[in-house]
Parts: sequence; C-alpha cells; structure tokens
Amino acid sequence: MKSFVVNNWKGLLLCIAIAIPSTILGSLLPVIGGPVFAIVIGMVLAHLIKNHTPFESGIKFTSKKILQYAVVLLGFGMNLEVVMETGKQSLPIILCTITTSLVIAYILHKVLHIPTKISTLVGVGSSICGGSAIAATAPVIDADEEEVAQSISVIFLFNILAALLFPAFGAALGFSTTSGEAFGVFAGTAVNDTSSVTAAASTWDTLYNLGSQTLDKAVTVKLTRTLAIIPITLVLAFIRARKAENESGDKVSLKQVFPFFILYFVGASIITTVATSLGVPSEIFVPLKDLSKFFIVMAMAAIGFNTNVVKLVKTGGKPILLGLSCWIGITAVSLIMQHIMHIW
Repeated sequence: MKSFVVNNWKGLLLCIAIAIPSTILGSLLPVIGGPVFAIVIGMVLAHLIKNHTPFESGIKFTSKKILQYAVVLLGFGMNLEVVMETGKQSLPIILCTITTSLVIAYILHKVLHIPTKISTLVGVGSSICGGSAIAATAPVIDADEEEVAQSISVIFLFNILAALLFPAFGAALGFSTTSGEAFGVFAGTAVNDTSSVTAAASTWDTLYNLGSQTLDKAVTVKLTRTLAIIPITLVLAFIRARKAENESGDKVSLKQVFPFFILYFVGASIITTVATSLGVPSEIFVPLKDLSKFFIVMAMAAIGFNTNVVKLVKTGGKPILLGLSCWIGITAVSLIMQHIMHIW
C-alpha cells in the first residue's frame, strides 16, 4: 500500500486537480460536459509541464483502473426492473440503431482503413451511450489514450450538434407537441451521450410546456440503451481472445481478457434493483452515481495528459467522417422504426 501511494500520488493528485474544475465547468455547460473539459485541460497541462516522469504511474492507474471503477459505479444508477418495464417499447428501435452503427463502423473501418480500435470505440460510443460506453469498451479492447481521446472528441462533436439541432428537426418532422413521447424516444435512441439527450429533451419540454414528460421518456430510453454495454463488451472480449490466439498460435484463455469489471457493473445494478424493490429510496445511490461521473472525468484528465494533440488533429478527419456516418444512420433508423411502430 505504501509503495502504491509513493508511486501514484502525484499523478492521482494531478487528475483530481483537473477533474474538480472540469466537473464544475461541465455542470455549468452540460452540453459540453466535464469529460471534454478534462481532456482539454489535460492536453494543455501536458504542454506546460515539461517533466512527466513523476506523474506517469498515477496517470496510467487513473486512465486504466479508475476508468473501470467508474463503469462499476455506473451500475448503481440502473434499476433494471424500472428500465426494462418502461424501456420495452423502445427496445426494437435500440437494437436496430445499435446494429446500424456497428455495421457502418465496420464497413468504414474496412473501406477507409480507420484503425480498428478507433472505429470500434466510435461505433460503440455512437450507438450506446457516448463517453460511458467508450469508458467501458476501452479497457476491453486495450485502447490507448490517444485512441480514447480521438473517439471522445468525435462523440462530443455530434453531441453538440444533436443538442442544438434536434429540437428544430423534431418540429420540422411534425413530432407531437402535446406529448413528449415521440421526441423522447427519438432523443433517447438517436443522441449519443446522456448530457446531450438531457439537453435536447429538456429543450423540447421547455418549448412546448410539457413539464418533464419528454425528459423522463428520453432518460429511460437512454438507460435501456446503456444495458447494451454488457453484451457488447463480452462479445469484444471474446473476439480479442480469438484474435490473440490466431496471431500468436497459442491458446489464449478468455479469462485473460474477460472484462470482470462488467460483472461488477451488473452486480451493482442488481443491488440497486433489489434494494429499491425492498423500499430503499433510490436517492441513496445518487452519491455513487456522482462518484462514477467524477471518476470518468478523472480518467479523461489522465487521457488528455497523455495525448499528442498535434497527432490528434492530423488524424481526425476519418474518425469524424465515421462519427457523422454513424450519427446519420442511427437518426434515420430511429425515425423509420418509430414510423413503423406508430410512435410518430
């Protein structure tokens, strides 16, 4: 324990120092969010601090382990009973949008020769839950800091666009302005990150005086999408094990690459579900959810500190095109499925 503290305290303290103002800025500008602020501040400090050696161990621990702890704590915000009950209606749409995004990501990965890990992170982040999905997937596929930063940047760009454009787009399409159901399902299935889902849905509620109808629907649909983290990460772990076997010729145990933190995420979700069904108020889990968000911001600070910003800009074109294609595909499929299901 003593050696852990000696080796890691400087890097951990730096990440906390970045995460605190980033979290505050993220709460003031939720469309941008704390993780993006943390990446940017981390990149700036990386240029200002000449000697990175004292921070390296703590930075590495934060970008790998703290990120996994964040995903585990995310489970305490998931009441599986409520999510599945109210999310059943949107489940076919969610399955179709996730499939669309992953197929587009795979095709463009092959056609444009986009690195496998970046295309995977952008595809998963676009289709499931933005930064949280990237946080869960990155350790499973062993993505490095620059790949995570690239993917988060792409997701952030289309989060901003969705939050700004989707309310006007929904009005142009003729979504009901007396009920928040149609736009809520649309925002919950077609917008990447929770912050932008919240922003778009809240704007619709405000425009048409719907209270919190749209927001409640959108957030529930978004939570249902979040559950897709479980099968996606397990499948990716299996693919990684098979690929390692083919490359090395040696038998690779799935246990070596199995994302055990995802099992803890499921365990946390079950604890929340059982506890609330026994009458424990859900508010008791709010501090754990908040800690999860703070840990993600800390991890993004570490990732920003270890990212080559020049390389990030130079290699950004293809990932942005990939993110745009996934975004358009998800939006189109969400609208088509809603039309087929007579929601819109």
